[in-house]
Amino acid sequence: MSEGEYAIIRPHKPVKAGPKDTDESTDTYDTIAWLVKNLPGNTGKVGMYGISQPGFYVTAGMIDAHPALVAVAPQAPVTDYYMGDDVYHNGAFMLAHRFAFYMGFRGRIGDPAPPPVAQPFQYGTPDGYDFFLRLGSLANADEKYFKHQQPYWTLNIEHTAYDEVWQSRAVWKYLKAIKPAVMLVGGWYDTEDPQGLLRQFDFMERNTPPADMLVMGPWNHGGFARGDGDRLGNVNFGSKTGVYYREKIELPFFLYYLKGRGDGKFPKAWLFQTGVNEWRRFDAWPPKETKVTDLFLSGSGNLSWQSQPEAGFDEYLSDPNKPVPYVGRIVSGVLNTYMTEDQRFAAARPDVLVYKTEPLDHDVTVLGPIRVDLKVSTSGTDSDFDVKVIDVYPNDAPDYNNPPATPPAALPAGPPIPALVPMGGYQQLIRGEPFRGKFRKSFEKPVPFDPGKPDRITFVLPDIAHTFRTGHRIMVQIQSSWFPLTDRNPQKFMEIPKALSTDFVKATERVYFGGTDGSRIQLRVE
Repeated sequence: MSEGEYAIIRPHKPVKAGPKDTDESTDTYDTIAWLVKNLPGNTGKVGMYGISQPGFYVTAGMIDAHPALVAVAPQAPVTDYYMGDDVYHNGAFMLAHRFAFYMGFRGRIGDPAPPPVAQPFQYGTPDGYDFFLRLGSLANADEKYFKHQQPYWTLNIEHTAYDEVWQSRAVWKYLKAIKPAVMLVGGWYDTEDPQGLLRQFDFMERNTPPADMLVMGPWNHGGFARGDGDRLGNVNFGSKTGVYYREKIELPFFLYYLKGRGDGKFPKAWLFQTGVNEWRRFDAWPPKETKVTDLFLSGSGNLSWQSQPEAGFDEYLSDPNKPVPYVGRIVSGVLNTYMTEDQRFAAARPDVLVYKTEPLDHDVTVLGPIRVDLKVSTSGTDSDFDVKVIDVYPNDAPDYNNPPATPPAALPAGPPIPALVPMGGYQQLIRGEPFRGKFRKSFEKPVPFDPGKPDRITFVLPDIAHTFRTGHRIMVQIQSSWFPLTDRNPQKFMEIPKALSTDFVKATERVYFGGTDGSRIQLRVE
């Protein structure tokens, strides 16, 4: 309902040609200047917060900030659409979410007016896996559904590499010498923007850090702002983490910087540690006390703290026409709890490699990012390699989700509450990311694989703060599709949105282990 032209994640202009050369930073500055001058009785201190895309505006607004802006809280912010936030993860397109989002997120046609009532998209089936498989190539989405009338979708699929369109929208690279106090807030299980705030925090820490604090809890996208936060899907966190954040962290932050109330003693990082389900404060993130530790893929599906001397490989046949689903149940879009979902359905598939440790004889606490180092080959010229790190519960794990039945006389009236998944043997996804193999050398310039020739893929999974408890196992799963969370790779080196149905071919994938250069993951262990 405002004048002007909307630009999605408007690029920041570090050098302005004149007073009419504007961006979101100058817009925020001018807005604050007007408010401070025209709102009667104000204190002259301003705070900002926003979640998701509004979090981008907060981030942009603290660059060259107005002096009155003293406290900002970008929350689950969009920081770089291509590098791990909404649109692309390591070169793989986040299909199901982007399709649903752009079905509802459309530009205004005509002059300012109240927005029309949103009509949810009708898939015509509860089975999103089947819907997107029948969709075929990404190009078909325009023909069948967007009708070439959705420029934001078009922007996504016409720019599949990290080109100038995406680089110009990467606001994090301008976050030097920030003046306001900053509280960055995000969820360990954010299905949309898990990486942006972590990259933003890391960059600010290395470039004249402000009074900043990283806050992470066991939430999905924006889950810290609503609900109790005591569980996500089948996983119970033992306390109302959302309430704790709002009362004990967010409110004191703004009270101190806007009202001068409280002692202002905030840690560098205030994080909820999953596995043991407790809040912890850190003076640095990642903590300096952690030790970089390798876990090696080994033969017979073992995951070991030592590399086996003999080199070997495991292989599987990846068929893009029968891709690995991202959850083991029927859903239409992106399940907002998928990042804690049970992975036993995937472990049973022949096109998923599974490696796991022996039951742990002591707690293993991992704090920080997880580095993936794979030696792989493919019979195709391109393939995805998706890596999942999983916490495997003991078979006799207490079933907090389904306590012993209450005597019938004490049951409340109404329909029965559906039981959640039993936790005995549960394979809880802790962190997982896709990687599109053609970007292994560079996200700007993809290169094909030489069929059958071993090559290296290295990348980083977003940070965790998780304890794998005594008696649990650490598991790694590797696969080449994760559908329809990400789009299908035809396993040919090409512009994937232009793929025809005949381009999607089977490929034999190999993952090499052992010897001096076998595949491994690298953890920061406390």
